[in-house]
Amino acid sequence: MAHFGHGHAHNPASDASQHGQGSQIVNFQTSQGSLRVLRLHGHLDIWVKEARNLPNLDVFHKTLHNFFGALSLKGMSDKLTSDPYVTVSVANAIIARTFVIRNDENPVWMQHFFVPVAHNTAEMHFVVKDDDVVGSQIIGAVGISAEQLSSGAIIEGTFPIVKASGSNWETGATLSVSIQYTPVDKMNMYYLGVGPGPDYFGVPRTYFPLRHGNRLTLYQDAHVEDGMLPDFRLDNGMHYVHGKCWNDIFNSISTARRLVYITGWSVNNLVRLVRDAHNASGITLGALLKSKAQEGLRVLLLIWDDPTSRRFCNYATDGLLATGDEQTYQFFKGSSVHVILCPRSGGKGHSLISQQEATVIYTHHQKTVIVDADAGYYQRKIIAFVGGLDLCGGRYDNPGHSLYKTLETLHKDDYHQPNFTGSTNGLPREPWHDMHSQIDGPAAYDVLANFESRWLEASKPHGLQMMSRSHDDHLLKIDSIPDIIGLGDAMSHSVEDSESWHVQNLVCGKNVLIDMSIHAAYVHAIRSAQHYIYIENQYFLGSSYNWDSSKNLGANNLIPIEIAFKIADKIRANQRFAVYVIVPMWPEGDPKGQATQRILFWQYKTMQMMYEIIYKALEEMGMENTYEPQDFLNFFCLGNREAANEHRSRDSSSSTNENIHQTQTKKHRRFMIYVHSKGMIVDDEYVIVGSANINQRSMEGTRDTEIAMVIDLGSLGLQVYGYRMSLWAEHLGTVDDCFSHPESLECVRRIRSMGEQNWRQYASEEVTEMKGHLLKYPLQVDRTGNVTPLPGSETFPDLGGKVMGTFSGIQENLTI
Repeated sequence: MAHFGHGHAHNPASDASQHGQGSQIVNFQTSQGSLRVLRLHGHLDIWVKEARNLPNLDVFHKTLHNFFGALSLKGMSDKLTSDPYVTVSVANAIIARTFVIRNDENPVWMQHFFVPVAHNTAEMHFVVKDDDVVGSQIIGAVGISAEQLSSGAIIEGTFPIVKASGSNWETGATLSVSIQYTPVDKMNMYYLGVGPGPDYFGVPRTYFPLRHGNRLTLYQDAHVEDGMLPDFRLDNGMHYVHGKCWNDIFNSISTARRLVYITGWSVNNLVRLVRDAHNASGITLGALLKSKAQEGLRVLLLIWDDPTSRRFCNYATDGLLATGDEQTYQFFKGSSVHVILCPRSGGKGHSLISQQEATVIYTHHQKTVIVDADAGYYQRKIIAFVGGLDLCGGRYDNPGHSLYKTLETLHKDDYHQPNFTGSTNGLPREPWHDMHSQIDGPAAYDVLANFESRWLEASKPHGLQMMSRSHDDHLLKIDSIPDIIGLGDAMSHSVEDSESWHVQNLVCGKNVLIDMSIHAAYVHAIRSAQHYIYIENQYFLGSSYNWDSSKNLGANNLIPIEIAFKIADKIRANQRFAVYVIVPMWPEGDPKGQATQRILFWQYKTMQMMYEIIYKALEEMGMENTYEPQDFLNFFCLGNREAANEHRSRDSSSSTNENIHQTQTKKHRRFMIYVHSKGMIVDDEYVIVGSANINQRSMEGTRDTEIAMVIDLGSLGLQVYGYRMSLWAEHLGTVDDCFSHPESLECVRRIRSMGEQNWRQYASEEVTEMKGHLLKYPLQVDRTGNVTPLPGSETFPDLGGKVMGTFSGIQENLTI
């Protein structure tokens, strides 16, 4: 089954799953009765209805009015009053937010939120605020105690809004709300596994529905050469097929007859998609797209506009992130390929400051390729590629993840090493690991719909274009092309068999105020998991409201604490459960840099919080002497070493200009394999693959725009099993019988032992070829769950930088 998710904005009256939009501290008492701290783990069904008799706090506009006197100010009504909105918070973490209603002391919202919670709290708050150009100020709050919520009864009514002084407003200000809490143990859907049976309708309350009858291909890395990975025979007698991602993308573009639509954080016209000796054509992506446009195809590229890159006449400069957006734009300028460089802008309903923040530090992060393909009987259909791979430099790699061996072949014109400044002569390339997918079926049309929506928004006329009577958005009208099967026909022609998948598309950052479909999918899958969870992600941080410090950081996504709660619940039920998480050794760049050190610190705080919850459950059950937290949860990274040989393609001699980190890297011939994946596998039945990281930027829905797909095969999940086993074979360099039971204690301890052994080989002074790439993440976790530096590996080999990270200065949103 397929289910897509994205981030976008909805109609104000529609349901929305909204969570994790910063922190809100209420330092005054807002409710009567018990303030006992309780664990709320389930869902809150919330209606924010209306407010009455709000005070006028519109100080900014009143000041403007007084300054300009009787002059009419554009956009200002005759009556200048508060611009109210409401945030809903639990444990100081904002879990929902209404739209702003301008100049209204009696606003009516009627907004519905269905929000997952996993918080220890005494009280939840509805905080009424006045939005202004320069920020917002609190009008007051309504509090509901956790003890009231825990009854499960509907709490509904009109409540007085309490001021910061603790008294009610003289105006008689009130807020009408309704709320009901349902704990996880009362929600049967989480006890039946991930997506069981014909009555499963996918992740609830998301933008795109579940689509049945899809064909899916799952990819690891940009390419897998024949014979590079073991042949896996599945229980149905079939063999797992290792996909060749960029070859398939190249072939799909080459054989397209109507359209090629591409989105990307980065798209580089110089990249070569096909490089293996048997099929290499030498043609670049840019040349391929131009040739298809000359054939008459509609070729559209929607690329993130990096605000730090510049264009002067016909000269383009690269930005800080080296996305090459301006160079790609210049390459296609004047051709039949239409390119839009799309800045990330804040949505309507947010303050000016929030909109400016979105433009400066957030990105369009979706990575999709959409083409028409042969459907037989002289008809065409839509297929789509979705995942973590951008079509740009540095991404092409295979499971070998070489450092030096391919510098004169596969990577001759594609050397990528952004972790050093200055000369990179003699330094290894940075290997790249990723996850991607191809969708053939009804769910591909949802990927198309997402592209069309974003393209229409980005291509709206502006400036002098608005004076033109006609405007061509360049999108093909699929319904008017007779030979392209529409969504309705694709659904009716879909086939349900042992090879069909249920797919649901999920997005973040579209037409609604906030859409957190991807976050909802992760939470749903974790709560439904029965045996194990396997995660590969570029980042892993969140649930900061439950850390032992920096609680108000605003990294409020639930994924880490949901995993910890799942393990704790399994321990209490005396059932086996295992979680494996693979992250990069450090976020790409200088590991000593301030931003990188902060991210590593947030990652450490996340790990520490999770291990503490697990140990408390073991202690509660009297099992702390039998098991340790790492018998249930382990973190890994990837790395490689290559012994020197006679083929030394890049100058490896020392230079007077190189620093100690470059010298040590050359000497030790090792480097991390950069984990850029954004995927999760659950119980060999359920997969999430997309562009979203496990951090606040990706999960919040108002920051980076994302897309992902959820695939559910239920008990027919042989292909998911094959995919996981193929990934593990790549990382471990071997296959073991215990890998078929990833939840087993034998498997957990075996893989941890292999990871520890590989780390010792990687960190050793002796240079030896590595068979396996999976490294135990270099932090020590004791039997009580306390996380400390690994003795002898307090800093990263060769490049330095504290593994546990550091935090100094002011908090900001860039690194969370």
